[in-house]
Amino acid sequence: MEKAKEIINMTRDEVQAAIEEFPVAILPLGATEQHGHHLPLGVDIFLAEGISRKLSERTGALVLPSQPFGYSWVWRDIPGTVSLQQHHVEAVIKDVAHSVSRYGIKMLVLVNGHDANNASMKYATRELADELDIPVIYLFYPNMEEIMEQNCDSPTWHGMIHACEFETSLMLALKPELVNLSKAVCEYPEKPRLYGKSSISLGNLSKSGVYGDATAASKEKGEKMLELFVSEMEQIILEAYEEVDKELHKDTKKSN
Repeated sequence: MEKAKEIINMTRDEVQAAIEEFPVAILPLGATEQHGHHLPLGVDIFLAEGISRKLSERTGALVLPSQPFGYSWVWRDIPGTVSLQQHHVEAVIKDVAHSVSRYGIKMLVLVNGHDANNASMKYATRELADELDIPVIYLFYPNMEEIMEQNCDSPTWHGMIHACEFETSLMLALKPELVNLSKAVCEYPEKPRLYGKSSISLGNLSKSGVYGDATAASKEKGEKMLELFVSEMEQIILEAYEEVDKELHKDTKKSN
């Protein structure tokens, strides 16, 4: 298994050589927001980065510097939070895609660690389909429900993951030095009838900032889930690139 190719640590010549070998780039997407009292604000960044590095090791794809801010409106009053407007997240994704397409990247992969980025990824990808010739693949914990059901002991809070057994376990697998399990709690706030139908915010529902049972987390669970996610994402990337490679070979034959 080769070392992850993170462009922030590479020279222009190293980047060019990597593109010639496998012209795929990965953009990790995260957020800077609270994750309870036991986890750092960079959870979504660390998880997206960790998965992206493993994908680079397995495929040879380049890893771009992470997008550290997402749409975090619900936590906007908690110290440390930085929130971008949703359309700004979309604009950053599009600008990155346009940038990398200019020098030979033939496919961009978005690896997301923050649920609220999903809408921005979807709409940016749709717009880019009409603007660029390179495909954009967006990934957010594929088969998550099934994998959680097999590996987690606690239920989610109405299908949401935040500072819970799931995220805490993944952090224990990737960044254990930043997890303080002595401060982990279990909290399932009451869900108001108007939640999701008004401006009622997650930031006002949970006292701890945890939605689920963080005390049930373990490194072993995190490692198992991480391997399942990375393996599935690797297959998706390689499958998607097969189509890109076919088109590249078609163009080569035409030019000959």
